[in-house]
Amino acid sequence: MNQINIGHITIKDDSPFFLIAGPCSIESEELVMNVASTIKEITSDLEIPFIFKASFDKANRTSIHSYRGPGIDEGLRILQKVKDELDLPVITDIHLPEQAAKVAEVADVIQIPAFLCRQTDLLIAAAQTGKPLNIKKAQFMAPWDMENVLKKCIDSGNDQVMLCERGTSFGYNNLVVDMPGIIEMKKFGQPIVFDATHSVQKPGGKGDATGGNREYVEYLARAAVAIGIDGLFMEVHPDPDSALSDGPNMVPLDKLEDILVTLKTIDDTVKGNAN
Repeated sequence: MNQINIGHITIKDDSPFFLIAGPCSIESEELVMNVASTIKEITSDLEIPFIFKASFDKANRTSIHSYRGPGIDEGLRILQKVKDELDLPVITDIHLPEQAAKVAEVADVIQIPAFLCRQTDLLIAAAQTGKPLNIKKAQFMAPWDMENVLKKCIDSGNDQVMLCERGTSFGYNNLVVDMPGIIEMKKFGQPIVFDATHSVQKPGGKGDATGGNREYVEYLARAAVAIGIDGLFMEVHPDPDSALSDGPNMVPLDKLEDILVTLKTIDDTVKGNAN
């Protein structure tokens, strides 16, 4: 597998899984710092490499009236504070090619949303920053079709690419996770991330908002870790039911540690790191 370096984190064959986690959107500086510091404490105790995630803009909300975020300038300021005060690498997503260079000044990893993973200009702009990329597989794409997405980045001079599974459309307002599809994407030789929270979404399931089943997050994460994923993506919030974005599928912050303890046990066993 192609090795990727993100700050002090090295991702290579049989490394313990790393965690990408944080609230869906940047609701406030206070929320971000609280969630980031709490997850850092949990992951430090468990020795799980941690990359903080939050979005400055949710550009693909169901309704035009839905909360999107603080915008790029304020969002990057808050993410920079996470880096400076908590010494954490950060990841955030972009939606337009012209955002790539500015986001790269702060983000350690640039994320490409699932709906945009075929957008050539966006991929080229992100790749040309030289930053590691986390590209989410579109809900409408087969796993093997992600090879063309990967080649766009490599041909643009960047092989520091992670591919992220986040569920596949299954009828209306529903997603399923094809675990063999993760194995198919691993054949490309790049790290594979499993997005456990967006995989339980019900897109547009509430009419003017996305629904979800957060009670399934842990079970899907267990399955993904058991087949050897390299990274795990989970959106986390102190009170998901009051969150401004993606509340139905986010993990409550006070439940995260117990979930991670179980996942670490599975990961250590699968990768031969158990004591």
